[in-house]
Amino acid sequence: MLLSLRWLRELIDLPLDGSTLADRLTFTGTEVEGIGRPCEKLKGIVIARVTSLETHPSRSDLLLAHLDRGGRKALCVTAARNLSENDLVCYAPPGATLADGTVLGEREFAGVVSQGMVLSAEELGLPSVETEVGILVLPEGHEPGVDAVTSLGLDDEIFELSITPNRGDLLSVLGVAREVQALVPGSQIREFEVDLPRDEAVWPVGFKGITIADAGCPLYGLGFIDDITVAPSPLDARIRLALLGQRPISNIVDATNLTMLFLGQPLHAFDFDRLPEPEITVRGARQGEMIRTLDGKDRLLEEGDLLITSGGRPVGMAGVMGGENSEVHEGTVRVLMEAAWFDPVRVSRTSRRLGIASEAAYRFARVVDPARCLVSLNYVHSLLAGWGAGRPEARIQVSRQREWDLHEVTLTRKKLERYLLWDDLTEAETILYRLGFQAQSRQEDRLSFIVPSYRPDVRIEEDLIEEVARIRGYDDEIIPSRLPGRPKDRGDIGATFRLWRKLREAAMARGYMESVQYSFISPESIEAIGLGEDSEERLLLANPLSREQSVLRPLLLPGFIEALQANLRKGWRQALRLFECGDSYGGGDGLELFREKRRFGAIVFVGKERQVLYGTRRREDFFSVKADVDALFRACRVRPDYRPGKLPFGHAGQTAMIHVDGEAVGFLARLKPILEKELDLGGALYAFEFDLDVLLERDLPSFATEVPFPAVLRDVSFLAPRNVAVADVEAFIRSHGGAMLDKVELFDVYEGDSLPVGFRSLAFSLSYRHADRTLVDAEVEADHQVLREALESAGYRLR
Repeated sequence: MLLSLRWLRELIDLPLDGSTLADRLTFTGTEVEGIGRPCEKLKGIVIARVTSLETHPSRSDLLLAHLDRGGRKALCVTAARNLSENDLVCYAPPGATLADGTVLGEREFAGVVSQGMVLSAEELGLPSVETEVGILVLPEGHEPGVDAVTSLGLDDEIFELSITPNRGDLLSVLGVAREVQALVPGSQIREFEVDLPRDEAVWPVGFKGITIADAGCPLYGLGFIDDITVAPSPLDARIRLALLGQRPISNIVDATNLTMLFLGQPLHAFDFDRLPEPEITVRGARQGEMIRTLDGKDRLLEEGDLLITSGGRPVGMAGVMGGENSEVHEGTVRVLMEAAWFDPVRVSRTSRRLGIASEAAYRFARVVDPARCLVSLNYVHSLLAGWGAGRPEARIQVSRQREWDLHEVTLTRKKLERYLLWDDLTEAETILYRLGFQAQSRQEDRLSFIVPSYRPDVRIEEDLIEEVARIRGYDDEIIPSRLPGRPKDRGDIGATFRLWRKLREAAMARGYMESVQYSFISPESIEAIGLGEDSEERLLLANPLSREQSVLRPLLLPGFIEALQANLRKGWRQALRLFECGDSYGGGDGLELFREKRRFGAIVFVGKERQVLYGTRRREDFFSVKADVDALFRACRVRPDYRPGKLPFGHAGQTAMIHVDGEAVGFLARLKPILEKELDLGGALYAFEFDLDVLLERDLPSFATEVPFPAVLRDVSFLAPRNVAVADVEAFIRSHGGAMLDKVELFDVYEGDSLPVGFRSLAFSLSYRHADRTLVDAEVEADHQVLREALESAGYRLR
């Protein structure tokens, strides 16, 4: 936001220079990003009066202007035709400097020497204040001979303020003046005449009233101005707007902009005679409804947008921009002036979706002061009446759907001492009073304060303490530095962080690089891996930053693919391994069933490079990636099982679900070749993900003496159906192998034409062991025979 220091000084006594004030504002949270002096190059410009005009003796296209610059005479040659005798102008004598840095001297025009020049608005550095081609003619009230820069207010300093989203009260000269009043002891805001207007008006124009049909507008007021004369606003108003980056348009529009800059309340003017009906209705937009805004663009509206309508037709987007069909123009004679309070979230959403970054939307999105809403109508009325632009009605029309009750917040001595190491409630009350907080009730160790309506960000006691702290300051002399106290117990990073660190170390040891992706992704990135629009698979954000970040990711995989594609576009052709410890979001149909899950994910890209200089390059495959997964789980003392699975993006036959303790916790898969082609990867891509919760709070390892007795080994080989998982077969062997069965290891798998269709041969090595003695063959054979019989009974064919 741009702030005029000259305007601020008109409102408050300010004994500080601009730089000192900028430092104090910055140190207390209102950052001054820069101080500009738009007309700082202007030097030596004075006010002069045209005493007489005559045509150049030899050039009819030039005029000779005789000037009085406060008792001193001057002659200027000019081609401007808008000058008249007795006009006041800005005169640059020889030696003066223009806004672009040009230093003037004397110049001869066909035998007549021009002593400097009379200036246009552009030569003063303010082309937007110009209302006619030629010289800038000044209004009466300026004394000839005085410095024009000072007289016109061109010596202003403009602060560029960075306002945080919670401090919408600072988006006005009055708001900054309140802040300065607290920062600078002894400063006091001067009284200015702005009263609350009288409502319940009945205007003699047949106006039918205001209807509010949407809760997004709890307060809406209208003023009426008759006998309008649309013309340029006074020069000082145009200069003030131009210095603050606003383009002067007309007295009606300029008055609304000045009111907004001064009080922080955006206003809008409707041409009363161009409204479809003499009534105003505030309602929500219908899906697909259209409006042409003041910038001449047609806007497609959605449900949730707030509209100002008349006779059912949109005449403005509430808080964002007015409609072209009710715009004030040169022929306007009657105006409705709008002041309202609109839902900040809905205004912000509409503004960002349509790309309309208006000053009004910027302020409404940060919450305007409801107490200043209707007061602003009186202020703009007084401006227009003072300029002779129209005849405002004394009463306004208002529709209210709610009242804003001021709330209390209590400040205690105990918390003040805890946070600031200081407990002076009396001084704290003085600071808060200067900020506008009124003490309501007093006790020995506590004070209750009424929070002003312009500070909706102050809700709890800590907010009050923060206000006190930033005004007092954070210097060591005020809040002494101290070392933190000694903790009672030793610090602990926690089980979750220990697990993440262990997985990171294991992954990096196997050649993976960590990648950090956004939790927000685009719908297209989900659809690219074959996931549809089911509510079970994705959660849409209600207020996204952009479409590319409008969905909470259900898996880590889409982010990995985007990162891989970005590297490939930049020329990467080699193998790539990436991992991430992050969160995914999913779990059910309906918002209440969605949950956040901590996951570990990784991808292995085999690379696009086909040529190697020496030997044969080792290529990754499903089983080499499975070994990586095993290593990660074993680092956490967990042994996973793998079961065949199906995923929308998984290659048939190379997709497995990862199980721990019988529960599915993740997947391991190669991407479908058709998806690899559609994504233009140029090589195979393997991916795996698993939940981390199952790895947390595992039992600590127990230690025992190594069994000193030897194991007895037996092998068993049989035919098993191909659709039966090896993990299921191993679990069956363990459950029927008896108490002495110690280890079960698969050492051979055979599939060939010599076997029955649908079968494969599996061979396991079994280890039998007793903790207290050496086993004899007879007892091992007994248990082993029971196992063989159980296998045959289950349908397995022994070999």
